[in-house]
Amino acid sequence: MQKYSIQKAEEELADLNSSNDAPWKLKEGKLNKTVIFPDFVHAFAFMTKVALHAEKLDHHPEWCNVYNKVEIDLTTHEAGGLSAKDFELANLINKAAV
Repeated sequence: MQKYSIQKAEEELADLNSSNDAPWKLKEGKLNKTVIFPDFVHAFAFMTKVALHAEKLDHHPEWCNVYNKVEIDLTTHEAGGLSAKDFELANLINKAAV
């Protein structure tokens, strides 16, 4: 898995955010997004959907859930930074958050 350059990551980020109300951002070398739900049940249902996608991709998010808020960080550890895997999972996360 090849690590993206900063320029490539920024290009992919712009594309990822082109049709997204809650944009992703680059934070400490990772893709980062916070998603807010009406309540804990909706947040947990979202995390369950994402977990199933992540397992299929064999690429797992770093995340934290507090009540109705889920903060997500994506990075590819074996690449030492961002890769195509992160943006693929981010697209699936966007769809699951709807």
